[in-house]
Amino acid sequence: MKRIIRLALLCLATMAAAPAQEAFLAGTGDGLYRIGNGRAEQIWRQSEVRKIERTADSWLFLTGGGVFASRDLTVFEDRNTGLPVKLLKIPEGEKREFRQEVQGLMDLAVHPQNPLVMATATKDSVYITRDGGKSWKSEGMSAMTAGIKAVAVLDLPDRDGTPRLTILMSHPIYGVSWRQPDVQNSRWTDVNDGLEKMPSIKWPDEVSDFYAVAKDGSVELYASQTFMPRVYRLDWANKRFIPVWSGVGRLGTVEGLTAGKSSLVFSSADAIREISLDPAGGSAPARFQPAREAADLQRSLSPVAGNLLSAWVPAAISGGRGSLSLSELWLLSPGRQSSRYSAVASGKKGNYLPVHQVTTDAGLDAHLGTLKKNGLNMLVVDMKDDKGFLRYNPKDPLVVSKGRLGRGIEVESFAQKAKANGIYLVARIVVFKDQNLARFGGAKYAVWDRREQKAWQGYEVTTRKIETAVPSGEVAVPDAGAESETTRKYYEEYWVDPYSEEVWEYNVAIARELIARGFDEIQFDYIRFPTDGTNLADASYRWQDRGMDKESALMSFLSYARREIAAPISIDIYGANGWYRTGSRTGQDIELLARYVDVICPMFYPSHFEQGFLAQEPARDRPYRIYLHGSYRNAVIARNHCIVRPWAQAFYLNVSYDRAYYDEDYVQRQAFGVRDSINQGYTYWNNSGRYSDLRPDAGLANTYPWASPVDAPATRPFFGSGHAGKEVK
Repeated sequence: MKRIIRLALLCLATMAAAPAQEAFLAGTGDGLYRIGNGRAEQIWRQSEVRKIERTADSWLFLTGGGVFASRDLTVFEDRNTGLPVKLLKIPEGEKREFRQEVQGLMDLAVHPQNPLVMATATKDSVYITRDGGKSWKSEGMSAMTAGIKAVAVLDLPDRDGTPRLTILMSHPIYGVSWRQPDVQNSRWTDVNDGLEKMPSIKWPDEVSDFYAVAKDGSVELYASQTFMPRVYRLDWANKRFIPVWSGVGRLGTVEGLTAGKSSLVFSSADAIREISLDPAGGSAPARFQPAREAADLQRSLSPVAGNLLSAWVPAAISGGRGSLSLSELWLLSPGRQSSRYSAVASGKKGNYLPVHQVTTDAGLDAHLGTLKKNGLNMLVVDMKDDKGFLRYNPKDPLVVSKGRLGRGIEVESFAQKAKANGIYLVARIVVFKDQNLARFGGAKYAVWDRREQKAWQGYEVTTRKIETAVPSGEVAVPDAGAESETTRKYYEEYWVDPYSEEVWEYNVAIARELIARGFDEIQFDYIRFPTDGTNLADASYRWQDRGMDKESALMSFLSYARREIAAPISIDIYGANGWYRTGSRTGQDIELLARYVDVICPMFYPSHFEQGFLAQEPARDRPYRIYLHGSYRNAVIARNHCIVRPWAQAFYLNVSYDRAYYDEDYVQRQAFGVRDSINQGYTYWNNSGRYSDLRPDAGLANTYPWASPVDAPATRPFFGSGHAGKEVK
């Protein structure tokens, strides 16, 4: 025993004594670790560590709390001066506290020839530093829509051939843009030629990362894509990207680009991979050949437990590749989500039900029969509906004092019968769209109309001309006496203030009570800000504290809910917010919200997209394509914090695509798309509760009842627990 203790102490001493420049480091969801002698020792625990960079005299860390630097891996100092902060509100009983944190940083890039110059970005702006991170300055962004993904900083020739500091950024919708901030009147300019696009979409698909390779006095910039297995080299002279490598098919991710002595190394779904660098600077010879798995690098990280995010691999460990900065390593474990209850919530498939259809035993029996017939195991039921009516009999004093009752269920007997039939129960709670609470207490919780000084309600304005009657005997002159009449058409939507901690407490009290009385999961719907109305600019938020924005309001609510609810939490989001990395209009920034929930439920309804969206031939595959790609994209954007359980369209809408194609195949193709992509579950939505269009759920072993879709991946599911498993025949 004494010998074992002495050896353990010796190992720790060896790890501590290793020169900082030779350290083998790993960043995880709970901090920074040093790896040595087959084990990992935690040396910093303040925040998650998403990227690790090395300069001649310092370590740099991109973390959940901003940028940090250390010379000796003992003392860590923040390098966040000039970066924006986000204010979170934390209710504590009768009191409330506030916590500031640096806004989420999307990337960190170090100039390949001058390490004092770096770039980072929030979703809204690119920032550069020229003093090693001691101060940052905003350089703006190229689009009005939020959602920056990656940045690069290096010297590139201006139009006269003079090397100039150049920054690049990628946007989820509009592609890549560049700017030379030291050039007078410099503006952001797009450079998208050569980047691959999804069919039917105008702009290139999102660029996930850049990496600048300095060699023999020159610099080459490489780029990759988030949702396609593609790598490019920037041809600066011709302002276009040259493909240097492509994986098989259109589905896949190349993230965390870094370069060794003769290869580009990157993270992908389930493995670290590498491709050869072309010393001549043209198209790499490895183009369209399989990337090599860097299994030795992956094995070297095995001592690290938990949610692995990044690593610094010194040259002595890298297998002859030179020092490497690995990032986005969460991709190596696509079947492992870090949320508290993701395992409980995964694999659930079922139907939404209007509550009035299950208030009787006969009604519930009919829907249980539909679930059993189709191999489903979940019911989602309104417990607070779109008007704010409670659909159960509350007992919690806070809920009783503020809630209004509608026709509902007796919770205990309903839950008992559902569970006896093996059904997982989800309570849908509509949060910020709530007519009853908006009228409560003299409209104290309502979103406010600053112009008219009353509870805000969205409306459309229509204007028409009114012809004045012409007296008898007179000749009518065209438009003579015409007057215009303006009318308002109000939406039947009433909103409460998402900044109000009392609104949060009311909804969370409902959730806690429903879990205690038999429900398995809480689903928050309308967890967003209002988006519709000519008068949207007149909406004001009286509960908004200085320093808070839409994202921080939703983050604060979900942080509070996470602390109070001991059960799975799911949130419903717009389909576009699951497809693209942007949600500023609604507050639904999925990268930020995913850390607080166990399930995200995007509404990828084909009827709700533009009718030509992914409608290339064969057009019948469109529902499959939307759910295959959408589910995968949302899972990648959520970065493995939680599972993704999309809403599937089991209803007909009178739009052109539905008129041509809606039938049982249309509905089932969506389920196959989810299965082939992530296979973590789905929910059918039909507002009237009519589910005659369903077919039995398809397992991984089932073949398609139609021709194999063109977009079908080589393995299924492509991303998730079965990724390394079953090959599609």
